[in-house]
Amino acid sequence: MRKMLFSAIALALAGVATSSPVVAQTAASAEVIGTTQLPRNVRPTHYDVAVTPHVDALAFDGKVTVTVDVLKPTASITLNALEMKFSSVSLSPVSGQATFAAPKITVDDKAQTATFTFAKPIPVGSYRLAMDYTAKIDTQPNGLFVINYDTKEGHKHALYTQFENSDARRFIPSWDEPAYKATFDLMATVPTGQMAVSNMPAAERKDLGNGLTQVRFQQSPKMSTYLLFFGAGQFDRVTASSDGTEIGVVTQKGVSSQASFALDSAKAVLHEYNDYFGTPYPLPKLDNVASPGSSQFFGAMENWGAIFTFEYAMLLDPSISTQADKESVFGTEAHEMAHQWFGDLVTMRWWDDLWLNEGFASWMATRTTEKLHPEWNAQLDTVSIREGAMSFDAASTTHPIVQHIETVEQANQAFDVITYSKGEAVIRMLENYVGADTWRDGVRRYIKDHAYGNTVSDDLWHAMETVTNKPVTTVAHDFTLQPGVPMIRVASETCKNGSTTLQLTQGQFTKGAANKMMRHWHVPVTAQTVGGESASALVDGQASLVVPGCGPVVVNAGQTGYFRTLYSPQAFAALSADYAKLAPIDQLGLMDDTSALGLAGLQPASDVLDLIKATPIDANPVLWGNITQELAGLNRYYRDGDPGQASFRAFAISKLEPVFNQVGWVEKAGEAAPVAILRDQLIYTLSALGDQNVIKEAQRRFAAQSTDPSAVPAALRKTVTAVVAYNADEATWNQLHARAQTEKTPLIKDNLYALLASTKNKDLAQRALDLALTSEPGATNSANMVSVASLQHPEMAFDFATAHSEQMDQLVDAPSRSEYYPRLIFSSLDPATIDKMRAFEQAHIAPTSRRVADSAIANMQYRIGVHKDRLPAIDAWLNKNS
Repeated sequence: MRKMLFSAIALALAGVATSSPVVAQTAASAEVIGTTQLPRNVRPTHYDVAVTPHVDALAFDGKVTVTVDVLKPTASITLNALEMKFSSVSLSPVSGQATFAAPKITVDDKAQTATFTFAKPIPVGSYRLAMDYTAKIDTQPNGLFVINYDTKEGHKHALYTQFENSDARRFIPSWDEPAYKATFDLMATVPTGQMAVSNMPAAERKDLGNGLTQVRFQQSPKMSTYLLFFGAGQFDRVTASSDGTEIGVVTQKGVSSQASFALDSAKAVLHEYNDYFGTPYPLPKLDNVASPGSSQFFGAMENWGAIFTFEYAMLLDPSISTQADKESVFGTEAHEMAHQWFGDLVTMRWWDDLWLNEGFASWMATRTTEKLHPEWNAQLDTVSIREGAMSFDAASTTHPIVQHIETVEQANQAFDVITYSKGEAVIRMLENYVGADTWRDGVRRYIKDHAYGNTVSDDLWHAMETVTNKPVTTVAHDFTLQPGVPMIRVASETCKNGSTTLQLTQGQFTKGAANKMMRHWHVPVTAQTVGGESASALVDGQASLVVPGCGPVVVNAGQTGYFRTLYSPQAFAALSADYAKLAPIDQLGLMDDTSALGLAGLQPASDVLDLIKATPIDANPVLWGNITQELAGLNRYYRDGDPGQASFRAFAISKLEPVFNQVGWVEKAGEAAPVAILRDQLIYTLSALGDQNVIKEAQRRFAAQSTDPSAVPAALRKTVTAVVAYNADEATWNQLHARAQTEKTPLIKDNLYALLASTKNKDLAQRALDLALTSEPGATNSANMVSVASLQHPEMAFDFATAHSEQMDQLVDAPSRSEYYPRLIFSSLDPATIDKMRAFEQAHIAPTSRRVADSAIANMQYRIGVHKDRLPAIDAWLNKNS
């Protein structure tokens, strides 16, 4: 599952098989099930599932027969079931005619289980467990859910499923844990004329009369329950072929043309992955299913052979989509398709090793983007990905990549920046450490050895150590089994005989974490003089590294290492003087380290402003994009009315305005893709900084578009509208609201409702919050409106959500509520909000599920400390350099 990790601007703008898929099982079928919340005496091998949805009643009828192996004599069978009512349950041997008397049915809602207790013990053997039941259709994306949406032809609805991490139990009574892999036969009864989609192609369609059609799908490969998928609606499907696999894109009717880029990308990505993994994609088809709506917690899901993606993350509407949207679509698709191997073919044994799915899919997506779209400069994006992980990982509330998971809520919270971004960054470091070709050989070995099975992280390290003599496991354990960020301190630099000797010592970078236990890592470090050759060492506590050439030295050259670098003041000054000569990726790395170390009090907080000042106007656009975000971030540490706020904003505008004047409002012929992204970043950030020239021009263009279609080119439409919404007065807000009410394209409509909540005007933001609790925005958009409002008004949004928690709880899927409310305060600088959060945590969040709440509190404490202790140094620098 790809979680939605939004930046402020993203939120504001949001909003024929080569081998048989049912091959004989490998040794993996005999693997020990690791952690489990179910008794280990029964194991499923196959599910026959039949469902009949009744959308008007928000319910469905289900029938399932599970073929099970009873491993030890038992009088009861316990499996997962949630919000189900059983009408009949029976058990019969696979061989023979004998049956057991109907069992006693006990449902435990808290444990999310159903137990069937029989009058006498069931002997060891194979049986068929048949169950008839009813269950609910949800309005939030968990289990079987409905999405209602408007079109030009009228109101429509569609059904989809979302099971990761633990919601297949809402659809079928099952052993809903990743290690209980089985095959699936699915049959669904749907309205005639609707298209039904699942993991495998349809094997048979039968007209039942009365406006109903029964669709039976081919048997799935052996897989975990959370990867099963079912969807039904008025869909279009377009197809292509890659390496003998049929690739499909499924959309609501009339918009399949918006998926052409996704379809073309899927062809290229599948070919690349077949080669890289050395194991061809094993299913006969691979669909990408696009749905209107949204979720607060994911954008796409890697169901095997039937990837689910919300429209905003998959479709490109020519009237509003941007270059950033295009790159996001490719990245999302590459991520979810990587899961077809890392996650689907080979699955982590338990949620402790979730990163084996998500970290690898993230790394593979970035690597594939670099290869297939070098013009996008995706390599430079790896620095910001790593930065997002380090920022979280330096806090006292962080956790290891491999983490112990006990509950459904804990598993849900594991989908975070450590699992995704730190996982990706550590893999990138390890790949660089052993060499790209060697790393690929290890991945191929791992996939081959564990196909259709389950693994733990050490299975990967063992595969790697069969292809290299480097201590991969030692390094990997240091970075995956313990939390935190190493810090390499450059103790000294000595130039002699044309080489520079570095004395490096290892520590730990923390923020707001006094008296924290210091940890130790084996850190792969690469360094080079500016423009010179590189040298590498594995730093274990301390090391001496000889680098060819003399002059300023970049430690972590190429930025593949997962660590901070702290230079001496003299070394930093030398690098600052040569900043324009550094490779763009090292410019980005140095700036991010300088900013983080400065805000943590390890070097002057103003040093980052020296680097910004030293950046030439013609620097790489990705660097200027990073500077734009850096300045936007610093701006958010100021409270309105702070004495230094006006001076900071004037400085920020003075640095960004010349860049924007060079970029301009309108795309130029031959313009590089990163420039288009920079344009959007500059417009939105200059607006947030109060640049009246940008605000007024955006407002002028917005007003003129009704008579001059060229006033707002499609690539600018979301950004210009975002600026107008942010600065809206009552009349403008009402105008945007009216547009949202009449809009018939879900992709645009959802965006407009999000923008209504993005306004800086508190009264209008309150109107947006009130609107969010109505049925008007749509069931999956309401919670997002509150989240967007929290970016500008965190205290108000949190107070509103908690005051209306009974209604808000219906708009957020249950296992995610412990995350949703704390996230609303992440941008707050108000100390009183900490006490409110603690009170809410104590009253409403289980002690085992408080990680996100504790992280929110720690983040607020850090932000308040920066405001108090670091902004004075920023203000002093501004006074000196104004």
